[in-house]
Amino acid sequence: MNKLLLLTMFLVLSGVVLLLGNMSEAAITCGTVNAKAAACVAYATGKAAKPPPACCTNLQQLAQSVKSVKDKKDICRCLKAAGKSLGVQDRYLTKIPGICKINVGFSVSTSTDCEK
Repeated sequence: MNKLLLLTMFLVLSGVVLLLGNMSEAAITCGTVNAKAAACVAYATGKAAKPPPACCTNLQQLAQSVKSVKDKKDICRCLKAAGKSLGVQDRYLTKIPGICKINVGFSVSTSTDCEK
């Protein structure tokens, strides 16, 4: 289950990065990111034909919770760590923002640089 949550975190990166909001600082933990992204793991690893509704709903909620660039970077780091260990595939990962109607503003992939 932890691996699924980690992969989901990587997927959430897509949603998180879209709302780069530089408002107030609020801590977003990997535990929160993992929980929100867990529903996306089967799709991101190629084990499901499409992401379930909970995947998009959770990623949209996570994206809305971003209040600062630090939040965005933290979520990105969580997702990259999870994606690496869970076997996330770019060919599925890159489709999630479009399927979930989340405007990230850049290409999402397993090689995304979280520091930018």
